[in-house]
Parts: sequence; C-alpha cells; structure tokens
Amino acid sequence: MAAPDHRAPGDPGTLATLLSDDPAEVAAHLLDGWLISQLGERVAVRITEVEAYGGVGQDPGSHAHRRRTPRNAAMFGPVGHAYVYFTYGMHWCANAVCADSGIAGAVLLRAGAPLTGLDDMWAARPAARRVRDLCSGPAKLCQALGLDGAFDGADLVAREGRVTVVDDGVEPPAEPGVSTRVGLSAGSDHPWRWYVPGDENVSARRTGTRRGRAGRAEAAGG
Repeated sequence: MAAPDHRAPGDPGTLATLLSDDPAEVAAHLLDGWLISQLGERVAVRITEVEAYGGVGQDPGSHAHRRRTPRNAAMFGPVGHAYVYFTYGMHWCANAVCADSGIAGAVLLRAGAPLTGLDDMWAARPAARRVRDLCSGPAKLCQALGLDGAFDGADLVAREGRVTVVDDGVEPPAEPGVSTRVGLSAGSDHPWRWYVPGDENVSARRTGTRRGRAGRAEAAGG
C-alpha cells in the first residue's frame, strides 16, 4: 500500500490548522490518519486510538497540570510538533501537540494498524507474535516506529519531517468508541480516549460507548 502524499502545511484544512484547537476537540479527528516515520525504510501506521491531555490547572492526568518543566516543555508548543516522553524507566510515548502555542495540550497516539514497513517493525519489536501486537499500545507504537527522545519537539506536519502525521483524506469514524483514559488515577473521570471500533490493533479491550463527534465534544467539555 503506497503512503499518501503530504498536504502542504499552512493550507486551509490541514492538520496544522486542526491541531490549533483544544485537545479534546482534536483527538478523535486524528483517528484513521497516517503516522509515518523513517525507520530503515519508511514505515507507516493508521492511527486507531488516541487520548487527549489538557494544560496547566485543567487536567490532573496531564504532565502539564502543575506547571511547565524541562520534561513537558514540548507540550507548550509549537502546535503540530511532537511531545515524546520516557515512562516507567523503559518506554517512550509520543503525542501530537495541540491547542494554542503557550497553552499546553497534547493528543497521545496510543495505537496504530501497521500499513507499510512491516519488516522494520518486526525487527524493532522482536517480542511481537502477531501483526496486531506490533503497535497495539503507546510504547509498542513508539518502538515499532523507532521513536524515542530524539523526536521530542519534532515537527509532525512538516513536508519532509522525520516523523509525520498525514491526513490522507479518509474521514475518521463517525461514531468512534469513547471511554475514560487508560491507567490513570488523577483525571480518570474524563471520557477522553477515542478509538476505531472493532479494530484489533486498539491497545486495551475496554468497553465504551459510541458517540458522534458532536456528542463526544460536548461530553469532553463537561
């Protein structure tokens, strides 16, 4: 399957414009977009699961809830760049930075369906036993695509970026799955996780409700 061409950053309707909104409004619109990195040859996944994280004083589950720090600095902008962080002393996780620059916000890229570059993904994920094990979780996704701290702050909407999120024109699900976020205690009541219903590459087999995008935005803002 050939990877789609990039849309020029700054054009009306591009991801750069989309990502300028609140994370809870943006997140579900990234579903079914492409995440592409350069690991050996170009590797790509279709995004199947995301979570939204807010800024200072807005979201107890966010790294930016208390203040800006050296670790979370990328969350404060520029919009459309990556926030990549290390967790549990062993894993990397990648986010797309959104909201206005200076106001922290990000969408965690939780899982993806492998599309191209599977040989490189298998080499990067030797513990995987099935295709659906390659990218079915935020740490697995980063490992499969070769993403680590060197990508923190990378421009995700640049035409020739090392890692890019691409809108190939495929609409996100009209009724995505929605649930609370995975593995949180603080901020655990926010229904800010969205996923492609029925996709085997989703990280956690959790039940949730399905809502159209307008209904979802209302719930997230409540």
